[in-house]
Amino acid sequence: MKTDTTDSILAYIKDYPLKSSKQIHDGLGESAGYATVKRILNKLCSDNLVSAAGKGKATRYVVSPAYQLLHPIDISHYFEKEQDERQINSSFNFTLIADVLSQVKMFNVEEEQSIEALQSKFTDNVSHLSSTEYNKELERLAIDLSWKSSQIEGNTYSLLETERLLKEKETAAGKPKDDAIMLLNHKEAINFIIEHPDYVIPLSIRAIEDIHSLLIKDLGVDRNIRQRRVGISGTNYTPLDNEHQIRDALNDMCALVNSKQNAFEKALLTLVLLSYIQTFADGNKRTARIVSNALLIAYHYCPISFRTVDSIEYKKAMLLFYEQNNISAFKKIFIDQFEFAVNTYF
Repeated sequence: MKTDTTDSILAYIKDYPLKSSKQIHDGLGESAGYATVKRILNKLCSDNLVSAAGKGKATRYVVSPAYQLLHPIDISHYFEKEQDERQINSSFNFTLIADVLSQVKMFNVEEEQSIEALQSKFTDNVSHLSSTEYNKELERLAIDLSWKSSQIEGNTYSLLETERLLKEKETAAGKPKDDAIMLLNHKEAINFIIEHPDYVIPLSIRAIEDIHSLLIKDLGVDRNIRQRRVGISGTNYTPLDNEHQIRDALNDMCALVNSKQNAFEKALLTLVLLSYIQTFADGNKRTARIVSNALLIAYHYCPISFRTVDSIEYKKAMLLFYEQNNISAFKKIFIDQFEFAVNTYF
């Protein structure tokens, strides 16, 4: 797909909704042939960015309800502006979960085919492993996940130091005590979801709170749904500060995740929405990563370690979702990390 022409078509449809393919072609002038415009319109419909109404020559096009959520955004260009200069959704979007995400498929046809091909490869690989070999690979992934999830939160342990800590209980010299506790808590939480794969089916607030409790044990962090305001570094987005509204948002999130048929979609939505809601005083993104993996494990999908993700790019993709309710950058990270996990472990 030609990116410039695609962008021009999307911009035209946004400015002039309910036009036919011929009207869109004419409106663009000489920038693209009619067959190219038709081909791009079909692709945009398949990617859930544009909706078509009517049949044949009576077909008319509008941007879809999923456009804001799914359309690609150049994240480097977006963050050229400082947080006070960006035009953002500064407060929680109450319509996002119930009215938008409930009606939208997160993945287009090509993405679904790619994910399922990777999952088939994972299933085939696992079928050739003994239980001992499988458990060894699962432990390797758990160490990588514990390390990267903690590193994203500022933990100073290296991967080798993490492996030594989790395997031999040997702490690294000169490192904060809380860094070791955070890593050990990750491993305990991962062990729990491996031993209890059905704990998140169906997903519930209780299950989320229990996993959070494992992750923040002995770190001086309040358990359960927060009752006070929190701020997020790097953005002017302000999460909900009312306990009852937070609980309602969590209930809506659980209902949404439980209603989805695609396990990978369940995991992605959990990952971004638990972070967006900011349920707890601290440990939200850690909890989101572990609960998301719990869902993948529960549905026999390959879990994700996030080992090669750049921490800054991860945070930028998350901030983009907070500020614009756009999931495109984070979805790419999720798919890329799934591919890495399938090709690296098991």
